[in-house]
Amino acid sequence: MTLAYVALGSNLGNPKRQVLDAMDALAKLSATRLLQRSHLYCTPPWGLLEQPPFVNAAAELDTALSPHALLDALLAIEQQAGRVRTERNGPRTLDLDVLHIDGVQLDDERLTLPHPRMAERAFVLLPLNDVAPALWLPGQGVVAELLGRLDLAGCERLLAP
Repeated sequence: MTLAYVALGSNLGNPKRQVLDAMDALAKLSATRLLQRSHLYCTPPWGLLEQPPFVNAAAELDTALSPHALLDALLAIEQQAGRVRTERNGPRTLDLDVLHIDGVQLDDERLTLPHPRMAERAFVLLPLNDVAPALWLPGQGVVAELLGRLDLAGCERLLAP
């Protein structure tokens, strides 16, 4: 079993419900245990700014799945939530990203680990800091320190459902 970290986000339909349902789906993955859930955060859109704000979260998993098997499982959860991939950084019912898997550095056509752009994104680091503030991301730094360098304007922790 290996620790893995996943980012969750949604800004279409009922984003809060989409993220909570995805957390439940993560807890049901084979050969995987959901260890921790972050708080939910409302965050401004990234990239394409003319879209609704996002609800974001992070999860810590203990998994025996390979990196690509975990990615495939996340894509299946997205598809079950009605995700249609039409554009990068656009609105979506659900977005699940493998952020980091302990001991794994990978860069192929399907997956790059650790996630190459997470150190720039408050909507990723803010919830990840809830579950793993001391996590060292190879080539990037420690989650809490990286978060301290970012502008958190427009990011707000949501109350529990």
